[in-house]
Amino acid sequence: MSVSDPIADMLTRIRNATKARLDSVVMPTSVVKSEIAKIMLQEGYISSYEVIDGEDFGGILKIYLRYSKDNTGVIEGIKRISKPGLRVYTEKTKIPRILGGMGTVIITTSKGVMTGKRAKELGIGGEVICYMW
Repeated sequence: MSVSDPIADMLTRIRNATKARLDSVVMPTSVVKSEIAKIMLQEGYISSYEVIDGEDFGGILKIYLRYSKDNTGVIEGIKRISKPGLRVYTEKTKIPRILGGMGTVIITTSKGVMTGKRAKELGIGGEVICYMW
């Protein structure tokens, strides 16, 4: 089955797996999805991830979710911002802050996929993929 917005599909799978208290979630892989998972790992939202290459298929991305001591998900919310029907771009001076800096903005730029904080440091803007808190 073809998905019109693979990144939104990824975020929805993570959101649903967190609410269901699953240990991991599996999805088709892509370069952008792997980069998003890498950022989620660096920011402490997930415990790990792995890319499983397949000969008969494109590959699988397996994300291992992280929970706090009281068994609540570390990821409280994920929101897709830029969509295929409505792209949202931001300038380097107008990169949004989520929950006063407590959340994370993921942006795709000419230098790759990165957090909003990193994009501010480099002085570049780009397409706002999602907010995470």
